[in-house]
Amino acid sequence: MMRCTKGYLFCAYSATVIGSLWLSYQLRFDFSVPTEVRQTLLMSLAWILSLKLLFLWRSRQFAALPGFIGTSDFLALSRILFGASVIAFAISSQLGWKLAPPRGVIVADFSLSVLGLAGVRLALCSFYARSQVRRRPNPPSRVRRTGIVGAGLVGSALAQEFESRRELGLQAVAFFDDDRTKWGTRIHDIPVVGAPEVLESDAARLELEEVIIAMPSAPAKRVTAIVDLLTRLRLNFKSVPSFFELTTGRAKVSQLRNVEIGELLGRDQIDLATENVREILGNRVVMVTGAGGSIGSELCRQIASCGPSLLLLVEQSEVQLFQIEQELKDSGYAALIVPLVANVMDRVRIANILERYSPSVVFHAAAHKHVPMMERQPGEAIKNNAWGTLQLAEACLSHGIERFVLISSDKAINPTNVMGATKRLAEMCVQSLHTRNPRKTRFMAVRFGNVLGSSGSVVPIFNKQIAAGGPVTVTHPDVTRYFMTIPEAVGLVLQSAALGEGGEIFILDMGEPVRILDLARQLIKLSGFAPEKDIHIEFTGLRPGEKLFEEMNYQGESITATRHPKILRLVCEPRSIDALRAAVARLTEQADRLDSNQLKRLLSQTVSEYRPQFQEIPVLTSVSAGVSVPIKIQELTPQSPEEPNSHPQFEPAESLLELDQNGVDQKLEVTQAMK
Repeated sequence: MMRCTKGYLFCAYSATVIGSLWLSYQLRFDFSVPTEVRQTLLMSLAWILSLKLLFLWRSRQFAALPGFIGTSDFLALSRILFGASVIAFAISSQLGWKLAPPRGVIVADFSLSVLGLAGVRLALCSFYARSQVRRRPNPPSRVRRTGIVGAGLVGSALAQEFESRRELGLQAVAFFDDDRTKWGTRIHDIPVVGAPEVLESDAARLELEEVIIAMPSAPAKRVTAIVDLLTRLRLNFKSVPSFFELTTGRAKVSQLRNVEIGELLGRDQIDLATENVREILGNRVVMVTGAGGSIGSELCRQIASCGPSLLLLVEQSEVQLFQIEQELKDSGYAALIVPLVANVMDRVRIANILERYSPSVVFHAAAHKHVPMMERQPGEAIKNNAWGTLQLAEACLSHGIERFVLISSDKAINPTNVMGATKRLAEMCVQSLHTRNPRKTRFMAVRFGNVLGSSGSVVPIFNKQIAAGGPVTVTHPDVTRYFMTIPEAVGLVLQSAALGEGGEIFILDMGEPVRILDLARQLIKLSGFAPEKDIHIEFTGLRPGEKLFEEMNYQGESITATRHPKILRLVCEPRSIDALRAAVARLTEQADRLDSNQLKRLLSQTVSEYRPQFQEIPVLTSVSAGVSVPIKIQELTPQSPEEPNSHPQFEPAESLLELDQNGVDQKLEVTQAMK
């Protein structure tokens, strides 16, 4: 195929060069070339043709694919032909060679050659596009009239895609743009009729069947206004991929999708520089724990694009590990990745991995993160989030790892749930390890809020409820959360690895918090329904361990700026690593012995800012031979919805839990009338 293409181009270029020189002679002599000049024409044609073909061959113009031509191709042809014309002009002017064409002919020949060769490329491009359309099966019988919001580069490319790929079944008939200077103009012979708001008056006249929002870098507020407009007009609409997906090559302009909630949250795309990240990851061995999770898998994608020498994918779930492994292989990173099934609490296995592969940077994303589930079984959160982190961090320290980045959470700030408290304990451990060994491994942590699209995100839950016809359940009408996209969160992690000197906690300037109620309403609108009319919203009350709003830092942490305008550094007084190690060991030892309330109370002795919320637990207590009486222990009066972040107040209860200094002995006093 390539040889045939080169042959076609050679023949077409040769014919064009011959024709342009012949026509230049005709124009120079008013289509009456003298007899004595005709011999010069034939002789000069031979060496000029050879000169131009040599220049084109040396510039690899015969290797061009016929289906593609752009401004850069046109400029390249112009430079090549200009160089050949300069040589011919020098021969004609300076050497006075009789076989050289006149200077006027050379000037005309340059212009005609450029136009002729560009025309050849355009003709081949058009022929190629038509042949591809004929090969595609089952083209649609009719096309849908489509409007494009955004008359920029993305919108222009989208219109070209619709024209060349008829199988998409879309025809662009109008552009809409906020830029007044574009109004009344035409792009690819398609009119720019005005701002999107003109649809309110001209929608019927334009007879649009679909609208594509092609503004990947537009402010979220503007996108929200356009979505509300299209929803009100009951027009079907889709969006092009995000700016991040387009610039990284993950998606093409023509891969249309539904508008995502992340585009409507009022968060502008954050620019995270990559050069300093490449400096610490390029040609290095990098390890990611929890590689199959939402954050871990995105870490693997972005790290792979930074050119590491090896990427270790450490994951406990073989199913999730297989999925990210196949994705990276399909993306061309098969030679870089090493999938490893391992549990971070398996000290021997982790030590073996570190010794065998000697990674330079470790990103620790493995953790239990489901808040209500960890409230019911805190022992698992303690073992995985706290003990697992400490074991992994100490193993990295002993093996001389350069950087260790812990993925933390904003729920670690003044935690009211076990997940947040164990994450805070993990932060304390890595900070203390750095303080004890400041010249070895650089330990740091990254806090961020809720991540859209993650496995535990509220968005897929809402979408599932909407698909079922409702109702959509929200815990509290005033509950708010900080949100960011997965690429933003991972970009912050990578930046932290590059910025960190050790012992810091990094956070992102996450903008304004979002009301979950507003989020639910937006999702209902994006699904084509009206909130409270088509899909109802119900309030269920705050779940165990939940806050009404999240905080960014707690008292005692100092906030300083970094080189990146959107990243802040938190520094607090570290604890003794010996004391923390003993506390974590004690908690881990009791993780499978004590009930959830007892473990929470023991955990609060180590994490002083933790304010646990106790739950009623059924207990079977033997009160006489062969008789067991079920009772309930209630250690804490539940918080009121109006004051979810207030510190809980302990009250006397019928059953009192007492722990000695080691947290091992326990006494249960039961007052119960017996028969």
